[in-house]
Amino acid sequence: MNPLAKELNEIIRSINPYVYEMLSEAGKNLFFPKGILYQTAEAKEKAKRFNATIGMATEKGHPMFLPSIIKWINLPPERSITYAPAFGIPELRKKWRELLYEKNPSLRGKEISLPIVTHAITHGLSIVADMWVDPRDIIILPDKMWGNYRLIFEVRKGAKIVNYPFFDEEKKLNIDALRKTLEKHSDNKKLILILNFPNNPTGYSPTVSEAEEIKNVILEIADRGKNIVLVTDDAYFGLVYEDGILRESIFSLMASLHPRILAIKLDAATKEDFVWGLRVGFITYAVSSNKDVKPLYEALEKKTAGAVRGSISNVNHLGQEIVLAAIKEPGYQREKKEKFNILKERALETKSILSDPRYKEVWDVYPFNSGYFMCLRVKDVNAEELRRYLLDKYGIGIISLNERDVRIAFSCVEKDDLSILFEDLYKAIKELQK
Repeated sequence: MNPLAKELNEIIRSINPYVYEMLSEAGKNLFFPKGILYQTAEAKEKAKRFNATIGMATEKGHPMFLPSIIKWINLPPERSITYAPAFGIPELRKKWRELLYEKNPSLRGKEISLPIVTHAITHGLSIVADMWVDPRDIIILPDKMWGNYRLIFEVRKGAKIVNYPFFDEEKKLNIDALRKTLEKHSDNKKLILILNFPNNPTGYSPTVSEAEEIKNVILEIADRGKNIVLVTDDAYFGLVYEDGILRESIFSLMASLHPRILAIKLDAATKEDFVWGLRVGFITYAVSSNKDVKPLYEALEKKTAGAVRGSISNVNHLGQEIVLAAIKEPGYQREKKEKFNILKERALETKSILSDPRYKEVWDVYPFNSGYFMCLRVKDVNAEELRRYLLDKYGIGIISLNERDVRIAFSCVEKDDLSILFEDLYKAIKELQK
């Protein structure tokens, strides 16, 4: 093991030994190298004559560039086409942490790590897999889940996903099933639980009381002496359309809750700021200890930056600069609110349309109150057959999730077109039933 990894491990173990126990074998071996990047940073301070360290080309003291590329970018080359730090732009990391405290009131008074910038949430999940997941580990997820989890955790890491029913028979959040699943697998060396709210694919977020129940279930398991890696996939954070629903991340309830609970928040500008292709995300840690947790967070940040360095080197510099500049704009919050209101109108219009009693003969509606999506359980037709039929006859695209469930993204359909979409969907099902 590299001496730098050993040093980081000792820091973690001395502050919270449970967190050290949760690390995967790869996680224990990760470190941030004092190699080219370290030497280059040192050279920036001291190499006053010539700096021949970094793998970049320069011209007259500035990054070399092609005019045919730079003319499309409204930022100087130093802030757009150069490498970014493996940790992410320092100012962006600090600003994002400030925003986390603003958006999540329950975090106030709690110490969290400085976020590390990731290539959006998919990359963040891959880093989680590298640092905390070993082959044959159990990943606990609801049966209504994003399909990419299987590629990330099962295919790439050799772990096993165990599902529990997301809704009960009354179409309420099935917290009892979550409890039973955690208890069933409590013999494992650690429990790895992913909570994704607003949920993809259903568009459901817990009520405030449901979130408290979830917190208490997890806390009870930790109190019994079980280590828990709790990952919150907050891809659709902030898009909550109804009263009484938890508006902050459940991460804020779990942060610093128990020494055996490591809370990991994955979020991104991708959906929050409507910049899907910029691929700017963040990974943030929170844990409890009777000692100063800052050195532990710094150790985890170095291991995380090592995982970034060892996979993609660094996250797109231009994307980070654009997000940082936007956050600092005076109209930033107002613009976000305007787009939120459009999505809220579409969600409420979808609920209104689906209240038509005619539709009960062809589908059941899963609860939804947030995010981009909602799901239907179609009756007496195959979901994949329906998907293809809609494409071929009506020119409408939806997602088939299994034999009966379909996902519809109201986020990308104009409000005035939603009634047409669902009416055509109704017609298609009736035609297939015949």
